[in-house]
Amino acid sequence: MRLFSILAAIVVGALIYAFVLERDQFAALFASDEESAQVEQGDDAQDAAAEDEGGDSERVRVVAVRSTARLVDTSIVVRGQTEADRQVQLLAQTTGQVISDPLKKGAFVERGEILCRLDPGTREANLAEAIARLAEARAQVPSAEAQVPSAEASVEEARARVLEANARLREALINSNAASRLSEEGFASQTRVAQTEAEVEGARAQIVSAEAGLKAAQSGLESASAGIEAARAGIESAQATVAAARKEIENLTISAPFSGLLESDTAELGSLLQTGGLCATVIRLDPMVLVGFVPETQVNQVISGAPAVAGLTSGDQVEGKVVFVSRSADETTRTFRVEVEVPNPDYILRDGQTAEIRIEAEGQEAHLLPQSALTLNDDGMLGVRVVSDRGEAKFMPVRLLRDTPTGVLLTGLPDTADVIVIGQEFVGDGVAVEPSFQELGQ
Repeated sequence: MRLFSILAAIVVGALIYAFVLERDQFAALFASDEESAQVEQGDDAQDAAAEDEGGDSERVRVVAVRSTARLVDTSIVVRGQTEADRQVQLLAQTTGQVISDPLKKGAFVERGEILCRLDPGTREANLAEAIARLAEARAQVPSAEAQVPSAEASVEEARARVLEANARLREALINSNAASRLSEEGFASQTRVAQTEAEVEGARAQIVSAEAGLKAAQSGLESASAGIEAARAGIESAQATVAAARKEIENLTISAPFSGLLESDTAELGSLLQTGGLCATVIRLDPMVLVGFVPETQVNQVISGAPAVAGLTSGDQVEGKVVFVSRSADETTRTFRVEVEVPNPDYILRDGQTAEIRIEAEGQEAHLLPQSALTLNDDGMLGVRVVSDRGEAKFMPVRLLRDTPTGVLLTGLPDTADVIVIGQEFVGDGVAVEPSFQELGQ
């Protein structure tokens, strides 16, 4: 027991000495053990990573961007030219010598302003004669109408004579019938019978004469009515002659049909204008019309009233709106005519200038991507390659909306897509890829 107590005291004293005086050495010893454990754990992790790298060694590394569709304003760009809103060549409608001073081309003329005046000649006298003939024709109507009542009275009188002749015939027939019966019974002589028969024939002759008189009276009535119609026709003919004479005088003055600019000098003083001869050409440049031709694939996107912007070769830029979209395609180019109306109060725009017209259309969802992301599949179809949900490359066809300074706008992709921008040419559909995503500068 005594020996055991001594040994226990020695052990306790050694431990106290170690913890108090040799603490640093003990801490280093325990640290070495922990580092060994950590080294062993690191070796295990490296082995696991090596195994993982062996499994991913078949994936192709690519660079992709996560793109989200956005609503962008679309526009249709066509090349066209400016055209005057209205243009007319004023031609002479009658022959005559110009008696007005000429106006120089480029001058502004108001609507109704006289451009050419022709010598009237004998046209004023012709008008006066036509007016006199009209008065004469009107005077013949009362005379013709006055003949109608007397003609109607003659018809009534002739009808009365016909009735009277018919009555006498009936009376003569009765007397003749009675004389014949009395003669058969011996109470009348043959002379009496012959006399009654003669009376019958006379009555019949009177009927024929009365009917002839009736026809003559009816003919006179018709002639009187025809006289009235002829008088009225004469009035209408005279009125037409007066209107033609006045129109001929009106044609001596050629005026501007609308306000605009003279594109040519008016006819020279003293020159002879034949029918169809050119007096002047007038154009209206305010508003100006921009004319372009849209392909049939885009014509449905153009609506009347849509805003449009046009750039001219001179560097000027104008704004307007669509006022006309053709319903019929050009037989040669299969394009549709579109007209844009723009204000031109200062006459800066000229007829026939080349213009690049940008017509605004309804907005579309599109992706803004670098142009380098575009590729072609084996069929030559334009598209991009995206990373599918299974981590594989997949080709998707797209439609190029338009170019921008920061990239190209594409349609045909889902709202969100992981688009491969580097390495898409080295992978095909179904190839496993390992994408590294980068920020897309939109």
